[in-house]
Amino acid sequence: MGRSNPFKWYKTAGSETKHTGWKKSYPAKKRRSLALKGHKSNLSAGRALQALANVTQDEPTRKAAQADAKYFYKKHKAGK
Repeated sequence: MGRSNPFKWYKTAGSETKHTGWKKSYPAKKRRSLALKGHKSNLSAGRALQALANVTQDEPTRKAAQADAKYFYKKHKAGK
């Protein structure tokens, strides 16, 4: 058996990786603005950030991405 790859990648069928400029070091307002610019809706931005939170091994990145994902999910739900 081969050694498992320590790098995890999340990719949905037929999608390209989007580089939005999102960085954990930015303030929440700027992170969320950048994430929303790179996606069509609050739901897709939330899903992308949740996917990042699920695969990262960096705790500050996980916390920031998870917080932003929850923010976008809440905005999506309020808009319905």
